[in-house]
Amino acid sequence: QVQLVESGGGLVQAGDSLRLSCAASGRTFSSYAMGWFRQAPGKERDFVAAITSSGGSTYYADSVKGRFTISRDNAKNTVYLQMNSLKPEDTAVYYCARKAPYSGSYYSPERYNVWGQGTQVTVSS
Repeated sequence: QVQLVESGGGLVQAGDSLRLSCAASGRTFSSYAMGWFRQAPGKERDFVAAITSSGGSTYYADSVKGRFTISRDNAKNTVYLQMNSLKPEDTAVYYCARKAPYSGSYYSPERYNVWGQGTQVTVSS
């Protein structure tokens, strides 16, 4: 069965950069859109970014647009989130997820049906 494993989180200072990786098992990775979500303590799980199956289109939350970049390497079954100019408010557990095919909005976590375990990103000021 499909599994997603995030890595690359850590403790950084404001203004620093991190690159998160999400490694997917399975042989049909290239057929699925992928997304990144994040959840801070006491808050809902929020959309961060998404990418179509081919990588041809990307979507971003307003809070990260211009700072974060989602990408994928289908040959490696991996999706990435490059995070630049990090802010303390970016602190959260970051999750990657696989979107259900033809499931509608890229922004809704309810449209994703496989999730990773999450990786912690902490940004200090």
